[in-house]
Amino acid sequence: MLVRRVLILGGYGNFGKRIAENLSEVKDITIIIAGRNRNKAKKLCQALSLNGANAVLESAVIDIYQATFVDELKSLSPDLVIHTGGPFQGQNYHVPQACISIGSHYIDLADDRRFVCDITSLNDAAKNKDLLVVSGASSVPGLSSTVIDSFIGEFSSLSEIDFAIAPGNKAERGEATVKGILSYTGHPFSAFHNGEWINQYGWMSPRKLNFGSGLGKRWLANIDIPDLELFPERYKPVNTVKFQAGLELPLLHFGMVFMAALAKVGLIKDWSKFTKPIFKSSELFKRLGTDKGAMQINLSGLDDTNQVKHIKWTLNANDNIGPYIPTISTIIIAKKLITGSIQTRGATPCLGLYTLEEFDQEAMPLGIFHQTEKNVG
Repeated sequence: MLVRRVLILGGYGNFGKRIAENLSEVKDITIIIAGRNRNKAKKLCQALSLNGANAVLESAVIDIYQATFVDELKSLSPDLVIHTGGPFQGQNYHVPQACISIGSHYIDLADDRRFVCDITSLNDAAKNKDLLVVSGASSVPGLSSTVIDSFIGEFSSLSEIDFAIAPGNKAERGEATVKGILSYTGHPFSAFHNGEWINQYGWMSPRKLNFGSGLGKRWLANIDIPDLELFPERYKPVNTVKFQAGLELPLLHFGMVFMAALAKVGLIKDWSKFTKPIFKSSELFKRLGTDKGAMQINLSGLDDTNQVKHIKWTLNANDNIGPYIPTISTIIIAKKLITGSIQTRGATPCLGLYTLEEFDQEAMPLGIFHQTEKNVG
């Protein structure tokens, strides 16, 4: 099936507009900017047209929570649906199921553990329709697994994966992303540590990590992501998989740590109920900090000569480019579907669907760069 009509749910949002901006450069396709706000969708179409878009641009009003969603989706005749309408915490699979039912490929940027890991429950349905259904086509597990895959051949045995993301405080952030994080702040989730599954608590266990020149040390805390469940199986016999993220401003970071402590002892059951005031409060601090962000992946194990080996991969993004990074996995896979260069079918988390070289082709023009340090012994 040729992909010629691409519908972006939440197409004018924080991630959707960046995906639309990139794909609008592709010739011979139609991009449908869709969401609940007609004016925002139309304005983005107009802005992209004025910027010299090669794609045909359309806008559409659609609400994934309405009973008419499937019929409205079908009427738009998409060949590919890109779902950016988070938070995915608490969402069921009615959107990808709707896509399968109308014969459309599907990609999302979900970061919710259950949503991404359990997408395989739709595998048979997707294969029967010769469709690709991908969940988690974002920084995690999309980019994180691509980076690890590129280095895994240098280890005879990989023992530890320790990685982190540190966005700049001035980087644009969406309310849906904040709500997703707040949903598990102070709540337990499982992680693989020293060969055993243990409980960790969201936005607790603060520590500092050095991201190198230009960024320095940043505070981090526990974050629940699909990788914590996917990687122990994918990279056996790894003993530890650890992920953290943080806020650049210590005041905001430790404010979250304090909120997590309150949730852990049961004083606040669900911080996500307070997303709007928390999000608005955080926006008051946008003038502080920087627009510099980074992602770091540390791999430890044994090389082919049984010597201890450590690889540190660090990605840097300045000038408020950081918010583009979560969109690149989706953009790459979408373009591969448009060109017909990907034959994978079924429903899967975003693992092994593109290479680091393909990432660089999209990242380098944006000024996103990465470096690798390797140590043996």
